[in-house]
Amino acid sequence: MVKTVIMEALKIETFPVGSFSCNCSIIYSDITKECVIIDPGDDLELITQVIQERSLVVKKLLHTHAHFDHIGCSKDLASNTGAKLFLHRGDDELYRALSAQTMMFGLPPREPGKIDDYLEDGQVFGLEEGADDHIHDTRIKSFLKTIYTPGHTEGSCCFYSELFETPLLFAGDTLFRSSIGRTDLPGGDFEKIKKSISQRLYQLPDETQVITGHGPSTRIFEEKRTNPFVRA
Repeated sequence: MVKTVIMEALKIETFPVGSFSCNCSIIYSDITKECVIIDPGDDLELITQVIQERSLVVKKLLHTHAHFDHIGCSKDLASNTGAKLFLHRGDDELYRALSAQTMMFGLPPREPGKIDDYLEDGQVFGLEEGADDHIHDTRIKSFLKTIYTPGHTEGSCCFYSELFETPLLFAGDTLFRSSIGRTDLPGGDFEKIKKSISQRLYQLPDETQVITGHGPSTRIFEEKRTNPFVRA
């Protein structure tokens, strides 16, 4: 019963942002309005609109990696909301080259922001405010676990939760429906991404729903069975 209350109170909204249609996910409490955002992308106006329409209080910005289409507006979003910015140390150099990334695609230069904390494998996140309003269930404070999955970039990470009715994985650009993240950009490594998927992601429950960095979602059992790049 308690878990049902938490699932009803916790909302997830995933929507494409920016010219590359990065999937941005906002996880928030319908009770306290506190939220964390995974991969804000590079569309500050749209994300700000969603935040304001739902009267959300942004606490944390979590990033699966530092390509501009996933992190481009994070500096401004953090400045506007007071949220803390999290990224794996392996992508620090890539983030510092944010302007070079955008200019490579003919977009205006963007300056990187301050990284408040570096992600670590196994690090957990959640919602802190108003825990009493969630039936005193401490899981609300630690329902999202970091999984370090290098390969698409050196610092690529995924975020996993078992608090919802179906286990959820926010995979960034590591795993897609019938595909995997490209490895021909700086920091990419084909052998590493295959290892990350087979040894970390494919070890999750088969029914896990995968929210990918771009495009449609999938499930772990489907990728283990049909993914042409990494079979179980």
